[in-house]
Amino acid sequence: MEVLSLAKARFHPDERYIYLTGHSMGGHGTWFLGATYPDKWAAIGACSGYPTLKDYGSHDGVIPDSATSPVEEILLRASNQSDVIRLATNYKPFGVYILHGDEDPVVPVKYARQMRKVLGDFHPDFSYHEVPGAEHWYGNQSVDWKPLFDFFRWHSRHPDSLVNDVDFITSNPGISASFRWASIQQQVRSLEYSRMQLHRALRGTTTSGGARGAGRRTSSGETPASGGPEAASGPAIYGSTENIAVLSLALTDFGKGVKVSIRLDSLADLSYTTQSAADTVYLHKGAGGWALGDKPSAEEKNPSRAGTFKEAFDHRMVFVYGTLGSREEREWSLCKARYDAETWYYRGNGAVDIVADKDYTPERYQGRSVILYGNASTNSAWALLLKDCPIQVKRNELKAGDKVFTGDDLAAYFIRPLPDGRTSVAVIAGTGLKGMEAANANQYFAGASGFPDYMIFRLQMLQAGAPGVLMAGFFNNNWKF
Repeated sequence: MEVLSLAKARFHPDERYIYLTGHSMGGHGTWFLGATYPDKWAAIGACSGYPTLKDYGSHDGVIPDSATSPVEEILLRASNQSDVIRLATNYKPFGVYILHGDEDPVVPVKYARQMRKVLGDFHPDFSYHEVPGAEHWYGNQSVDWKPLFDFFRWHSRHPDSLVNDVDFITSNPGISASFRWASIQQQVRSLEYSRMQLHRALRGTTTSGGARGAGRRTSSGETPASGGPEAASGPAIYGSTENIAVLSLALTDFGKGVKVSIRLDSLADLSYTTQSAADTVYLHKGAGGWALGDKPSAEEKNPSRAGTFKEAFDHRMVFVYGTLGSREEREWSLCKARYDAETWYYRGNGAVDIVADKDYTPERYQGRSVILYGNASTNSAWALLLKDCPIQVKRNELKAGDKVFTGDDLAAYFIRPLPDGRTSVAVIAGTGLKGMEAANANQYFAGASGFPDYMIFRLQMLQAGAPGVLMAGFFNNNWKF
């Protein structure tokens, strides 16, 4: 998405004609970005790509598709956003082209056929081509394929003002929260799938929502939401939601001084009169239904900072290692920071600043996320960054809320927001050398690996798996247990 922003700034494209394509891992990227940011593209073309790492896997292995315990369920939930099959209805607004060789030994053609079947159940605008006898790379036409680019030319992206129907799924608003004029600000249950199916009537309608649009598609290529108010006579937005605590609606296209009726989930109507031509309303769902409210504060979870441990590896992160404790503890902290930096360089082509705790100050590294290694006994930056955190780790002891665990073999990964409302600190902690060794696993840099907000485990986890995990989960929208 940074590349898209850079390309827009340099080439100033017509927003109606932006397309997405790639080959192999780029084909997977096409499937993923298409499903994750569906309002960005006029059409996409996946070439010799696999849809999801839950099936295709990587050198890190295949992500399991089912859990055998509550802990495993939490851990798998953390990687939901990588499962594009579950997000497939997000492809509805644009055209999709699938290109694959039928003798591909690297990404077998079964993945293209899988997506053909998935799309065939609901998508009216996709094209599929298998190249007979072609392997994974069969020349430039493996992606530079004229029919694919002809397909692109037949498609254009509609402006927001012409799109009156929203059908959007996400599991992580911190990755993908919005479609056009609607945005999921907060979830009820973090990282479970959230869906909004909405229709807006800018000038009102006299048709009942239940009958609206049966067998009809809108100018955006989407199926209108059903279940709207009977005989709505004025401007309105209506539809259904799943797993959404706070929803925002941009009312820009209604204009100023317009009374808009809002009905969600067949609950009581809300009414709002626009104060300007650029109003946005925030709807909060409580026990009594939906109500108008304020925008979530920067201190709460919101699309700019929604959590999961991996979110802190952003905003020009800085690695802070500990210089306190025993020689072995100090050595582990520095070596682990160096190892993670080398891994990031190798896998992400990025350079990371590695800083000693005694040299770190919030003022010097303002606006940058922090990755902290060690515990309160071995890293002096802990007191600066984590003194109010509900998880506290020191030598031979870990406290999580009202729970206390003891021993030198405990490890933890967790994230906490920093006061600037934008950045975070991620902690890689151990209560002793055994716990620090347990924290050495480096899978948080692997593609599609999901980590919840916090994960507390013992060294035995490396052999026993989930039974070695003591706690795992997500903080609520106020960053509390």
